[in-house]
Amino acid sequence: MRAINKIVIHCSASHQNVDVDDIRRWHVNERKWSDIGYHYVITSDGDVQEGRPMYKAGAHVAGHNHDSIGICWVGGYKGVDNRTDAQKLAMRELVMRLIVEFDIEPNNVLGHCDFEGVTKTCPNFDVQNWFFNE
Repeated sequence: MRAINKIVIHCSASHQNVDVDDIRRWHVNERKWSDIGYHYVITSDGDVQEGRPMYKAGAHVAGHNHDSIGICWVGGYKGVDNRTDAQKLAMRELVMRLIVEFDIEPNNVLGHCDFEGVTKTCPNFDVQNWFFNE
């Protein structure tokens, strides 16, 4: 298994009626990637769906795929944080489980926009504030 030391949260920047299969299709058919870029996708009803296998590096944040887990919540169209309560709960439970499983420091739970050179607002909320204060 690869060494993992961070979790990166993303949004699909789409409407909320999307799932892992839709995102996989976008990544494979449109971007010509080998698979979906994220390890997990959280649908609007809070369903946590598995994407790229954990043993494979993701394709979600340049320069950090080798040692991170990519989680994408469905939504965020036009830069809006429209996470449902079910998504927030599922995200927290998933992040907590992964922190324990991979011995990840809580300060290494980050948003895509927290990385140098990223110009997107993805995931459209302050991940550290959410994780520690909400």
